[in-house]
Amino acid sequence: MSFTPTGKHLIAGEWVDGAGTFASEPASGPSHDFAVGTPELVDRAAKAAEQAFWSYGYSSREDRAKFLNLIADEIEARGAEITEIGTQETGLPAARLEGERGRTTGQLRLFADHILKGDYLDRRHDEALPDRKPAPRPDLKMVQRPIGPVAVFGASNFPLAFSTAGGDTAAALAAGCPVVVKGHGAHPGTGEIVAQAIDAARKKLDLHPGVFSLVQGGDRSVGQALVQHPDIKAVGFTGSLGGGRALYDLCAARPEPIPFFGELGSVNPMFVLPEALKTRAEEMGRGWAGSLSMGAGQFCTNPGIAVLIEGDEARSFIDTAKAALSDVGPQTMLTDGIAKAYRDGRDRIAASSGVQELLTSTCDLRNATPYLFETDGETWLGNHDLGEEVFGPLGLIVTVKDADQMRQIARSLQGQLTCTIHMDAGDTDLGRSLMPILERKAGRVLANGFPTGVEVADAMVHGGPYPASTNFGATSVGTLSIRRFLRPVSYQNIPDALLPADLQK
Repeated sequence: MSFTPTGKHLIAGEWVDGAGTFASEPASGPSHDFAVGTPELVDRAAKAAEQAFWSYGYSSREDRAKFLNLIADEIEARGAEITEIGTQETGLPAARLEGERGRTTGQLRLFADHILKGDYLDRRHDEALPDRKPAPRPDLKMVQRPIGPVAVFGASNFPLAFSTAGGDTAAALAAGCPVVVKGHGAHPGTGEIVAQAIDAARKKLDLHPGVFSLVQGGDRSVGQALVQHPDIKAVGFTGSLGGGRALYDLCAARPEPIPFFGELGSVNPMFVLPEALKTRAEEMGRGWAGSLSMGAGQFCTNPGIAVLIEGDEARSFIDTAKAALSDVGPQTMLTDGIAKAYRDGRDRIAASSGVQELLTSTCDLRNATPYLFETDGETWLGNHDLGEEVFGPLGLIVTVKDADQMRQIARSLQGQLTCTIHMDAGDTDLGRSLMPILERKAGRVLANGFPTGVEVADAMVHGGPYPASTNFGATSVGTLSIRRFLRPVSYQNIPDALLPADLQK
């Protein structure tokens, strides 16, 4: 059975029209009209979220876990319809979307289990010491409490796992925070059917309708209104550096500044150490090419930079990667705009002095083919533009003179989501000297692997120093992500009957 979108917004339990419409731009299949978001709709949604907080923010962990599990059930019940419209809108293959749907429902259930355990509350108790000299100590209890309504911006490249019911929404709801989602224009139909699933779960539990709203489309004024609304207390964002930085600045400029948790991009450099290069240059070259071109390179952890010490083994790596990328055919990108930005990035790299084209081809419209470039360490260190992300299957190989220059390259990096070391046992000393640098540069450091793919788990960090993200003390993936939407509250000499349920004996 096919899903036909209504094209409406979900505002506090009601499906409503907007002042106008916009047409979706699917990679295949029919286009649909959707109501355009407005600041007025944002105001209604945010005010309803604040009203919902007075009940949802004080609900039990058991009730919130039921909500998260029911959302997962409702998404799974619509699985075939979600896959159909998702593939039409994004051009992503069905298998990719089915896997992403499993990740989405899996993280909802993971958060449900996690909050039931209660460890995330970080409960602490300092018992009163009435006889302490020179002054008595009061009874002190501390627990993490939800901060209030959260705004979430859907991502272009993950229509399920980082969008309407994705990681930011799941974490906020788990924490006890109502959510207002600004849907992404690349996949509004997918956003609507997932919003229907969330609303169906809400109705089954008779939760306040303001606990979740979806505002579709609209110009920049809609996003600005959302992050500046006085009832919004935090923002989760996955997207471009330019758009994210503009919203971050608006959050900081508010009369009441609020945290902006933005995941903005990364080139995810890979350092191939000399002993590993001697023994498995071709293997690593093929692996890098596969990771670089997977999903048309439209992953925030796409390893766009490889750093190698010059020599015959480096040439073997380069030649193997070039041959592997040459066999990759055109892939459909998520939107026409993303495809154009990819070509613009290619032109920027190609026009840089000291950069050599190793592999180039012709791609047009919404298609992408791989590009491969090479430069040396001196050129990289003298041109910071080479370290800017190109979203797509474009790789840049940096050949350096020696280990010292490799460390210089590492120190020159901006903040990254990931950094990777490929090493053998004989590379341990060099690897040990790189580690203090790389752990300052990235939220996740890998050895002998490729960063594409982010495990949803307790120990995962998906974030990093700016510009990889706007708050390097946080993660947007894994159970630790719940902490973004909590704040510690201390209770001094408060009777048990007045304490939050999570602190009562």
